[in-house]
Amino acid sequence: MSEVAGGCGPAGTGRAPLGAMVVRVARLHRVLAGQLLREVGLHVGQELVMLELWERGRLRQVDLAEVLGAEAATVTRTVRRLEQAGFVRRVPSPTDRRSVLVEATVASLGVRRRVEELWDELESWLTEDLGEDEKAESVRVLERLEERLLRRVEPSGKD
Repeated sequence: MSEVAGGCGPAGTGRAPLGAMVVRVARLHRVLAGQLLREVGLHVGQELVMLELWERGRLRQVDLAEVLGAEAATVTRTVRRLEQAGFVRRVPSPTDRRSVLVEATVASLGVRRRVEELWDELESWLTEDLGEDEKAESVRVLERLEERLLRRVEPSGKD
């Protein structure tokens, strides 16, 4: 079995089976998301920016980075690529010359519904044989794991 198909993990993962499984599940989720998003011309991670902008409306680029838990430089690159693709536009803030506002374009609204459907499809693949109690418990366990790891992240280590 290939690594992407979920075969044996990398050597040494027997020492940290939960961590290795988290990495493997995250990798597979990313691969599948990439396959689905190709249909609408987005790359993994770009849909997260678009979902935030569609939901929240215009945001300062620095606030977008904070909401996403990403480094400012990463968000800058992602926004630049989305702008080149016609999905977002950047405008200077009318109240702060140092800030840039990012907003979804009218053109991006044409793919919004499909991106949301693809995200729902990926979620259903992830949870298709889980009952509601198992889904809720999975979320609770992952939230607890996230909380434990967040306590150890240095302030500059967001990305």
